[in-house]
Amino acid sequence: MKPNVGRVICGGCVATPAMTVFMYTLAPAMGVQLDIAAMLGSMLGGWKMGMLLHIMNGVILFPLIYALLLYRFFAGSPLAKGIGFGVSLWLLSQLVVMPLMGAGLFSSNIGGTMAVLASLFGHIVYGGLLGLLGGPAEESSPEQSVRTPHTTGASKPEYSGRM
Repeated sequence: MKPNVGRVICGGCVATPAMTVFMYTLAPAMGVQLDIAAMLGSMLGGWKMGMLLHIMNGVILFPLIYALLLYRFFAGSPLAKGIGFGVSLWLLSQLVVMPLMGAGLFSSNIGGTMAVLASLFGHIVYGGLLGLLGGPAEESSPEQSVRTPHTTGASKPEYSGRM
């Protein structure tokens, strides 16, 4: 059982802009500058490339990873599963991505605790929307929905070739 991939990608289409708006509006209100596009762009050749990667990750890559690989490992409702996924992405970002971009382990070079909390909140928003809009799991293929009729033990009559 997997969530509907199309719905999860649609969830990514809503969750990514929500997280992006948070990064550029609410995080600064918390006293933190989280310009993820600039940080990603520093490795890729500019802000536009960084934003493109951020959008591609949020709309396509992460929803596919969630729906096809990781959904079954998270417990609870679709919302809880999505939040679990968002927190997992946050942890990965703080342990691997942020240090690679020069922000330090747990964003120690770009604001420390407030940056970590702002990032966590953004990832919870992303994951929650992804899970909520992606919805519950469905049967993953039409073949699985075909049920064999329950028999009472009687066998089918054989065809004798006569009419």
